[in-house]
Amino acid sequence: MMNIVLLGAPGVGKGTCAEVLAKKHSIPHISSGDIFREAVAGESELGKKVKQYLDRGELVPDELTVEVIRQRLEKDDCKKGFLLDGFPRTIAQAESLKKFSKIDHILNFTAVKKLIVERLSGRRTCRKCGAIYHIKYFPPKLEGVCDKCGGELYQRSDEAPDVVMKRLAVYEEQTKPLIDYYRNEGTLTDIDANYPAEEIGKIIEQCEEAIKNG
Repeated sequence: MMNIVLLGAPGVGKGTCAEVLAKKHSIPHISSGDIFREAVAGESELGKKVKQYLDRGELVPDELTVEVIRQRLEKDDCKKGFLLDGFPRTIAQAESLKKFSKIDHILNFTAVKKLIVERLSGRRTCRKCGAIYHIKYFPPKLEGVCDKCGGELYQRSDEAPDVVMKRLAVYEEQTKPLIDYYRNEGTLTDIDANYPAEEIGKIIEQCEEAIKNG
């Protein structure tokens, strides 16, 4: 069993590393952000409620988030473990998570704020296939056009510089206390995520070492 939680501010690199780790260990990468965006795209009543919070750069309420995650962890692909990315974000969510799942490792990703803002505000997403680019680190061959399907590239509303700063402020206020919460439980390991994208291997090595020694 390998139940892992990835902590860290938006844009710190949790998602990229989670995809690598999930593939290597054959466990699902569960991102609350992806689940919410699927709900928004489906235009369900839940999706409409979620969209209001995401557009403002605010956290989705605990009770709504907890129920979505609980249902996801009950699926068969989570029997051997999972990687939780973006949940829990508050101590209240962490307490709720304890009631339906045991967590083996907490990996806390850290990076300087300037780097995080640059990473997020430079992202561009394809409207057709969802492919992600970066105007500095991974630009498309033709500006504004997806290399894969020719779709239009756009900047998500929650990745505009002013909203990014608000998201980081919300993280500092509501999510960072989780670090002390999990550190006191002895399950947390800090991961230095200040490396550029081409050096992701150095971040993955830290994660693997933490999992092995945890």
